[in-house]
Amino acid sequence: MTLLDIAKNQWARVDRVEGDAAVRLRLMEMGFTPGECVRVVAASPFHDPIAVNLRGTLFALRAHEASCLHICPMD
Repeated sequence: MTLLDIAKNQWARVDRVEGDAAVRLRLMEMGFTPGECVRVVAASPFHDPIAVNLRGTLFALRAHEASCLHICPMD
């Protein structure tokens, strides 16, 4: 399951970061590391881009970046 698959305002935990080296490095430098909690705040009609809350900071991620973030939903 990737970040694109969860509903708006649902919390999830980052399980792993995949993709090519440049995208993976960029996401991890922004703080999207395994174990971090994220929440999708808003999404455009076609999910490109989406707004994500991570540690109190709002990030805009493109669909190909969000698809690199594999997550585990939280209840």
